[in-house]
Amino acid sequence: MSAAGVSREPSTSREVDALIVGAGFGGIAAAIELREHGITDVAILEKAPDLGGTWFYNSYPGAACDVPSHLYSFSYAQRRDWSRLCSPQEEIHAYLRDVARTHEVERLVRTCTEVTACTWEQERCRWIVETARGETYSAGALILATGQLHQPARPRVQGADTFAGHSFHSAEWDHSYALAGKRVAVIGTGASAVQLIPEIAPEVERLTVFQRSGNWFMPRKNRSYPALLRAAIGLIPGVQELRRKFVFQYTESLTLAIRHPRTIGRAVGARSASFMRSQLKDPRLREKAWPDYTFGCKRILFSSHYLPALESANVELVTDAIAHVTPTGIVTSTGAEHELDCVIWATGFKTNDFMFPMRIAGVDGLALEEHWSGGAHAHLGMCVPGFPSMFVLYGPNTNTSGGSIVVYLEAQAAYIRQALQHVRARGADAIEVRPEVEAAGDRALQARFAGTAWLECDSWYRNENGRIVANWPGYMREYIEQTRQLDAREFSFMTAAKPATVVSA
Repeated sequence: MSAAGVSREPSTSREVDALIVGAGFGGIAAAIELREHGITDVAILEKAPDLGGTWFYNSYPGAACDVPSHLYSFSYAQRRDWSRLCSPQEEIHAYLRDVARTHEVERLVRTCTEVTACTWEQERCRWIVETARGETYSAGALILATGQLHQPARPRVQGADTFAGHSFHSAEWDHSYALAGKRVAVIGTGASAVQLIPEIAPEVERLTVFQRSGNWFMPRKNRSYPALLRAAIGLIPGVQELRRKFVFQYTESLTLAIRHPRTIGRAVGARSASFMRSQLKDPRLREKAWPDYTFGCKRILFSSHYLPALESANVELVTDAIAHVTPTGIVTSTGAEHELDCVIWATGFKTNDFMFPMRIAGVDGLALEEHWSGGAHAHLGMCVPGFPSMFVLYGPNTNTSGGSIVVYLEAQAAYIRQALQHVRARGADAIEVRPEVEAAGDRALQARFAGTAWLECDSWYRNENGRIVANWPGYMREYIEQTRQLDAREFSFMTAAKPATVVSA
């Protein structure tokens, strides 16, 4: 065991009732839910050296959640001593570790264990899971909790590999490299960039920010809580619950604005525009930083520090396209060359890849990557026809533009637990969503995007065919309600003796 209590030693081949891949919020939530309802033979495989998922990897300066912590936390593990509204990375990571330890699932995590392949064994109704370390697991249920934001994306830029200076991705921050006094470029202006840029701007000699498109901003100063407020939250009954309910409704209002871009969205967008104008005094810089798409089409960002940082004397915002990289810097489409010591790629994640390049083979060897070739889809984002007893956490169409993914993950964990309880109650060995149920649900889900802001620009929510594969089209409360009770009529139940036999629902 490591000093932190997470297992790093290789395991021998073993059988488990449920195997969870990924030890972020989703994997931990699933393990807690299963164990607290009598499904205790559970293992969690995590490729990183520690649990935490995105909150282990993203340790760049200023890393924090843009959802208030009273909602970005488990309902059954409410912490009353958050340091501020939106907690920093190290605080969230510590919280998740504490929850895992308290609920006795930390010891189930095997770190430094990358899953390479999962194959459905039809005769036994089991998933055979292989790891990069040569281990093999046999599982009655496979829960893929890798999420959408775990594989750093780097755009293909001519000459990028010739750069003689230092470079790294924001999700792979090199803490050994000193930025002080350096000429630094940040490529990208998404959620990570707007957090790290105000942090590093004061220490670098020159900071060049390369922007492809601007963002819509809402204010967030995120100062430490005053002592009096912290005391009220910690000591007065009901204050914590009230704040959580308020944050829930506030974030639902953002979804309301996105769903109605011509009415409510226009009003909220006007508030955003007013805030941005107050932040950017220079009209020329304001024009460069201004978004050219409908409010809410892309991720709305929260910061009261990013736009003022762009007006710093040592910061330049570049909106010309990058033509190529040289050994000494970056050349734009206008021919201008920016000499650099360091390049930071704040270019996001391969959001549409989900668990890939992991190989997933279902019934009759069907490859999940092939099944999803036109865009990922699953019943309620979790269940895929042809892949019995496989469940995806933070899967297709379960991202939220306004709310907390932890709310979705709790609902999903409870739904998966119900599925496995149905399997046990029927004396079956596996459960599979009916193809016609998943297909009808997907058609209805995609139809709900009509008329929303999500369809009014290209974003990481969509794949190359324009299909929205990331986001849920409605509200958190709707997802909670739709996953509250599993309808057994929507599923087939199988036995190992006769894999094709359907057990009556």
